[in-house]
Amino acid sequence: MMDTEVETAVGDLRVTVSRDELAQKLGIVARGVSSRTAVQILSGILLRSEGGQLHLAATDMELSLRASLPANVESEGSVVVQGKILVDLVRQLPGNDVVIEHGAEDGVLKITSGASRSQINTFAAADFPRLPELDVQLHSLKAGAVLETIGRVRRAASRDESRPVLTGILVRFEPGKLVMAATDSYRLSVKETAIEDQLPELEAIVPARALEELQRIAAGAEMLELGVRENQVIFGADGVWLTTRRIDGQFPNYKQLLPDTFEHVVALNRLEVLDVVRRTSVLAQRNSPLRLRFAEGELVISSQTQDVGESRESLPIQYVGEPLEIGFNAEFLRDGLDSVEGDEVTINLISPLRPGLLKGGNGDFWYLIMPIRLAG
Repeated sequence: MMDTEVETAVGDLRVTVSRDELAQKLGIVARGVSSRTAVQILSGILLRSEGGQLHLAATDMELSLRASLPANVESEGSVVVQGKILVDLVRQLPGNDVVIEHGAEDGVLKITSGASRSQINTFAAADFPRLPELDVQLHSLKAGAVLETIGRVRRAASRDESRPVLTGILVRFEPGKLVMAATDSYRLSVKETAIEDQLPELEAIVPARALEELQRIAAGAEMLELGVRENQVIFGADGVWLTTRRIDGQFPNYKQLLPDTFEHVVALNRLEVLDVVRRTSVLAQRNSPLRLRFAEGELVISSQTQDVGESRESLPIQYVGEPLEIGFNAEFLRDGLDSVEGDEVTINLISPLRPGLLKGGNGDFWYLIMPIRLAG
């Protein structure tokens, strides 16, 4: 959890800012607002004017987002306002500039833009949780490599809070390489990415949600800043700062989960088989498995849901040997095929009751998927 010491209010607040810049930065920070808490102040955004800047911050006690924008600061102060209301209002303001005012003894924030005058009830800044300090050693690295790696593995992370370690993504920096892994115990994604940036060897389990937010805030950034504390990870991109807790625990040893050998290695046109899987999956309702039957020269993909219907489609493949039929969760298989990069994917199989492995052509991504036992 984050440090729960509090920020301290600093008198009156009066600033003038650009409406468009304010709306853009509020849209980023508001994603850190808690929507599921009984603690009202966590539904708010902290506004603090200082040193020619208006600083914005939000947190749900697991993740925090901070951003700043240039401001004509007439008086320095801080206040907390309902995040959703503030975002919705600022987006609709008629003028190019916005004047924001709050007296230290007032219970409202006054917002003026063009002919529009609004007041929003406030919370005391003194009650807002203190966010982690950013005075940690920061390492710079290219954003593209990090964001692409997140995108390839994040879908395999668990959403089940009863096993917190599996809701995170293992992030490890090795010499010349970034490794990320995620698993929900039914599938496993691992991506290795070559990096030129010089970083010390680091390892942390980072909440998948935090890395998904990082993808959004850093989408147009060239570089990222990364800092690691004993219980926190800090990311910075284009003046936006994301801090998140590290997940305690032991991440599964994914290398031990990957089989050493396979009986069948089948090369497929990735987009072609992905299209067939998508179409056939429509009739795989209520957790019905997707059936893949490999036979000489042919792959048949089918699904059947009682009282709903069935679907079947075949495509030619290079396969030699005894027929093999295996079942997979349709969504998991779609995600795996979608996460592989390139035109070709290999499906590596042992038997109908052993995991299957999807690999891309360049060999730096693995997607292990558990089978579903087929009836009949």
